[in-house]
Amino acid sequence: MAVRKLKPTTPGQRHKVASTFEEITASKPEKSLVKGIKKTGGRNNTGKMTMRYIGGGHKRKYRIIDFKRNKDGVDATVKTIEYDPNRNARIALVEYTDGEKRYIIAPKGIEVGQTIVSGKKAAPNVGNTLFLSEVPLGTLVHNIEMRPGQGGLIARSAGSYAQLVAREGKYATLKMPSSEIRMVLTTCKATIGVVSNSDHSLEVGGKAGRSRWLGRRPRTRPVVMNPVDHPMGGGEGRATGGHPRSRKGTPAKGYKTRYKKKASSKYIVERRKK
Repeated sequence: MAVRKLKPTTPGQRHKVASTFEEITASKPEKSLVKGIKKTGGRNNTGKMTMRYIGGGHKRKYRIIDFKRNKDGVDATVKTIEYDPNRNARIALVEYTDGEKRYIIAPKGIEVGQTIVSGKKAAPNVGNTLFLSEVPLGTLVHNIEMRPGQGGLIARSAGSYAQLVAREGKYATLKMPSSEIRMVLTTCKATIGVVSNSDHSLEVGGKAGRSRWLGRRPRTRPVVMNPVDHPMGGGEGRATGGHPRSRKGTPAKGYKTRYKKKASSKYIVERRKK
């Protein structure tokens, strides 16, 4: 999982840094685990634009990912490592001994032919999914559930992970990717290892067109808007825009928007570091 810098044969390739895709072993997805996906262009069901700067982009097919890993006690063999256009991590196609195939988030270091398993009494090896009550302290995990049986929600993007730092009673304490320290029930599942494609953050598009391929339209800076369009707009000449804030006036950069009486706050041991 590495990146390569392209030779400056064109202006668009002068700064481009792209993935080598050397870990990819299949070019076409498993047909039974693929479904169509429609683009919204940022519009809702009435056609009103509710999200700006979305539109265009290459046509995609959605790969159905198994975030729950609920097929306990059944061995699965890794068949392929594949590219997924809907996420920055790689995905792995696994086939269980009963013949069922599923896609999972591919952890770093997983290889074709490797056997993985989930559930109780599973060894804490890369790719195996265990209950947090059985994961050794200090282990790096990803695809972590917040509620038992819900499916993994935390640490699913490329190169991300959380660390199990403590366990007391029915709660396990995790150091999140954001550096927040949080308690989660020990009956929640997590997958051992770090998410693949950790070099994704080193990639550089090289040209504006690459953003358009990904479905991102040009973003207008609030400072250059009119006062009717944004609180930071207006003014004579090049005005600074005043205090940074959102389109609806909420201050940015340091203003806390979390609800003070939120029920889950009691599970947060230490907030993330700024």
